[in-house]
Amino acid sequence: VFQGKAKSDPGALTELLRKRAPHAERIGFETGAMSSWLWHELKRVGLPVVCIDARHAKAALSVRMNKSDENDARGLAELVRVGWYREVKVKSAESQATRSMLVARSRLVEIRRDLENQTRSMLKE
Repeated sequence: VFQGKAKSDPGALTELLRKRAPHAERIGFETGAMSSWLWHELKRVGLPVVCIDARHAKAALSVRMNKSDENDARGLAELVRVGWYREVKVKSAESQATRSMLVARSRLVEIRRDLENQTRSMLKE
């Protein structure tokens, strides 16, 4: 239906998709650093988004001849259109916040333990 470039911003993507593909059945993108944010924001405005496992997409796209962002985007569109993808369940914002707190706490405990061990080692000498 449409091929072009857009900013990786939920507002810009929503505007573009509503204009160029108002009757889209599925909108897909790979997992990545911004995928959770994009998925939640696009889902919030009612777009039918799916998040595709990047490893699965890479395996499917690796058979293509020319590796480029444009060809990868076209390949992802084909995967979504045909249904040959593995959808990833995107965690809720609450779940992500809890996980972040647990990871931060774990790291702080590790740092404290390392400092205690270094201090004990220096005093021992």
